[in-house]
Amino acid sequence: MLKDQKKAYQYGLCAVALWSTVASAFKISLSYFEPLQLLLVAALTSTLTLAIIVAKQGKLAVLGTYLKARPRYYLALGILNPFLYYLLLFKAYDLLPAQQAQTLNYTWAITLSLLAVPFLGQKLRRRDGVAILLGYFGALVIATKGNVFGLQFDSPLGVTLALVSTLIWASYWILNARHQGDPIVSLLLGFMISLPFIAGATWLLSDFAMTAWQGWLGAIYVGLFEMGFGFVLWLMALRYATNTAPISNLIFISPFASLVLLNLLIGETIHPATPIGLALIVAALLIQQVPYGKRKRLDPQT
Repeated sequence: MLKDQKKAYQYGLCAVALWSTVASAFKISLSYFEPLQLLLVAALTSTLTLAIIVAKQGKLAVLGTYLKARPRYYLALGILNPFLYYLLLFKAYDLLPAQQAQTLNYTWAITLSLLAVPFLGQKLRRRDGVAILLGYFGALVIATKGNVFGLQFDSPLGVTLALVSTLIWASYWILNARHQGDPIVSLLLGFMISLPFIAGATWLLSDFAMTAWQGWLGAIYVGLFEMGFGFVLWLMALRYATNTAPISNLIFISPFASLVLLNLLIGETIHPATPIGLALIVAALLIQQVPYGKRKRLDPQT
């Protein structure tokens, strides 16, 4: 594939635009569907979408080859994402204001840096420690609405689920770190494997009485643009990029744009502590990304 930084920006901005809308879509959908119901419809939609993309690429035949070579690996991927990750995330959105859930979830990259130490053998640098403290302090500011010493939460369970979801998502990317196969094929396999688990959990813990068309519309939107096309567009952006660093930094637009849309689309009043906490989290992530002095990162995508 020929490199084209302009195309990379176009794909990246499209992905960020889609991801900026999903917090609103989550919250609207959860007004009509339970978290498991939302997950079931969204995962089905995403699976069909990814299958069409893989078919157009002429790669459906390799699905069986991938699965036969590493069945336990793809089972683990499917259980982590979308099953556990989105189940916990949607429940967190159900319990918390969307601004809190989406911003707390944004600390997943900080969680990833912690998990990379024992599982990938990476060293924790001094600036990583600073970033971790700053990022989680930002999360505490958001969760307590600025009353960090009072430690009063709207929903302790919701905060816990949002933070645990970052652990699940970071674990998913740890598993992907050394994977050399086609990422879209692997994502499709994970979604296909997850569907029986999601359906079984819906049968045991919820029900299939999903009659509200608004819920269906929202869940299909989530499946198409959060789980499906958003990932593919971001992947295309990284593939076209001659320099991935500025492309990766586009993602920092998403949470701020999402707060604006939450206010405009669902009328959620943004608490003053939320943008302050989010700014602390983004600052923490930038501290991890910006190289010091003449030191260069070995992998521009990490």
